[in-house]
Amino acid sequence: MSSLGTSKGILEIAKFAVYVTVPIGLMYFFASNTKNLQRVMGNRQYVVYPPEGPRPPSPEELREMARELARKRDGH
Repeated sequence: MSSLGTSKGILEIAKFAVYVTVPIGLMYFFASNTKNLQRVMGNRQYVVYPPEGPRPPSPEELREMARELARKRDGH
């Protein structure tokens, strides 16, 4: 006799059967008809990029802005 009871053994076998058959069944469902896969993938956006924001100022523009701030600060 095994250490597992008969009801526990049957439950373990059933769980194993589900764990094995579900991925195989899904693979067969999508591999046998590629329209199924295209239909599922077409309904979802996997990568959604945010809209592009304003670009930061270039180094030359930053230097010019710093010079203007320094002029304003020294002038007052």
